[in-house]
Amino acid sequence: MTINGVSDVEFPVQKQLEAYNDRNIEAFMQWWADDCEYYEFPSRLLASGATEVRERHVARFSETNLSGKLIARISVGNMVVDQEVVTRTFPDGPGEIDVVAIYEIGNGKIEKAWFKMGTPRLHAAKTQ
Repeated sequence: MTINGVSDVEFPVQKQLEAYNDRNIEAFMQWWADDCEYYEFPSRLLASGATEVRERHVARFSETNLSGKLIARISVGNMVVDQEVVTRTFPDGPGEIDVVAIYEIGNGKIEKAWFKMGTPRLHAAKTQ
């Protein structure tokens, strides 16, 4: 089944990415299950439950340059894998990072997610 050209398993992943890019925490959270789990790949639990996922993203959503650019997406069964380039402000300044995100979908929501991060690439400092 597809919704607006996106498979039903990919739909919550697409909608949460759109909300991420809009920095809209309410729209973002509606796609995460109440008992979701959020991991640094492969198995380091970073957030357990929607409340902790929300807490992780509230500060991040205040970054005015925050955006995730989808490079590729595949899905198999109830799993969706995204390759993205995320632009954000790191402790050392603005830059971008390669991300592989793996989502497990159930009942139209993200139940589990794993994130494999590359090495941040800082943007060159602007000279005046």
